[in-house]
Amino acid sequence: MRDKKLNHSNSFLRLKKNIWVNWQLYLFLLPALTYFLIFHYLPMYGVQIAFKNFFATEGITGSPWAGFVHFERFFDSYYFWRLLKNTVLISLYQLVLFPLPIIFALMLNEVRNGLFKKWSQTLSYAPHFISVVVVVGMIVAFLDPLTGLINHAIVALGGESIPFLTSPDWFRHIYVWSGEWQSLGWGTIIYLAALAGVNPELHEAAKVDGATRMQRIMRINIPAIMPTIVILFILNIGKFMSTGFEKVLLMQNSLNSETSDIIQTFVYEVGLLEGQYSFSAAVGLFDSVINIILLIFVNYLARKTSENSLW
Repeated sequence: MRDKKLNHSNSFLRLKKNIWVNWQLYLFLLPALTYFLIFHYLPMYGVQIAFKNFFATEGITGSPWAGFVHFERFFDSYYFWRLLKNTVLISLYQLVLFPLPIIFALMLNEVRNGLFKKWSQTLSYAPHFISVVVVVGMIVAFLDPLTGLINHAIVALGGESIPFLTSPDWFRHIYVWSGEWQSLGWGTIIYLAALAGVNPELHEAAKVDGATRMQRIMRINIPAIMPTIVILFILNIGKFMSTGFEKVLLMQNSLNSETSDIIQTFVYEVGLLEGQYSFSAAVGLFDSVINIILLIFVNYLARKTSENSLW
């Protein structure tokens, strides 16, 4: 016990000395730490309303405790399984497409024409800077059953106009692939940076040994960026249940709600529109707990199966 206290004291002294010596570097961290403290940690105080019957006139501390009543109400509701199913299916759909930025980065890395490579990067990055509202407006304009370019092309080829935006069967495809188009180029930046750190001598040696381009990609490039892939995959799992709320809300209508109703839009409806703050807080907390559990589990698997993990 005395040794543990001594080690703890020594660690604290080393940290204190390090902060004193490198105070300028820690000063640069202050804005980011302040941001997370104010907007991410302090608001966690309000999570307790998920276990209370919150009344605005009574405040958080004055409202009576309700225990797990709101969680039970959500789990027993008829819409629970539909919300969970839609959220999970959209998240799984997005997760299946996780390798696309990796593949695109590997392809760009093999391009030797500098001008073509720059243009390709610019065109693929550009959609990331388009707001969600504009993207949904573009989707509506292109997929409109009467005036949309896509339906005009389908009719010109002898087909019939398809009501994409009001069809539940098409919602997930439109949502996920439009999101992939918007984020594909931006998602390649980290992978391209990792590929830039690959020693060129490895490729030269592989060429001398007769390795093809595909063999060099499989045996040199992919292992080199594997730590980056694992870390980004874990981070993606950490927001598995956090489907983009704004885009779903903008694309949602009464005709496609069968597949577009997700947990985030439900929290918005019952919380902000109906004023059921405690109930919506309980639903949101349930969503966050699942994300945390998945993050810890996948990080544990990554640490056991490889040398790469968040902690």
